[in-house]
Amino acid sequence: MPTELITRFKNITPDGAILELVVWKVPAPVPPTEHGYKYRAVYAVNGVRVVGFDNERGKGDHCHLDGTEVPYTFVSVEQLVEDFIAAVAARRAL
Repeated sequence: MPTELITRFKNITPDGAILELVVWKVPAPVPPTEHGYKYRAVYAVNGVRVVGFDNERGKGDHCHLDGTEVPYTFVSVEQLVEDFIAAVAARRAL
C-alpha cells in the first residue's frame, strides 16, 4: 500500500498567523506509534510555534503547547483535528 494523503489544510489568518494540518495514511506505523498515520499540525504566530501536533519517528505521538512538549494519545484523524482546533482556540482566546 502506498502512502496516501488524507487531508491537507493551510490558512493564513488576517493577523498573519499560520494554521496548517497534514495527515497521511502510511503503509506501516511510524515507530514507536502503532497506528498507520503520519501527521503534523502547527499554529504559528510571528514565526513562533504556539501549538503543534506530530508523530516524529523515535518520539511517537506528542504535542507542543506554548513551548512545552507533552505526550499525545492519538485516537483517530477526526479526534486529532478536534484536539488541534481546541488547542488553537484556547490560545487565540488569550
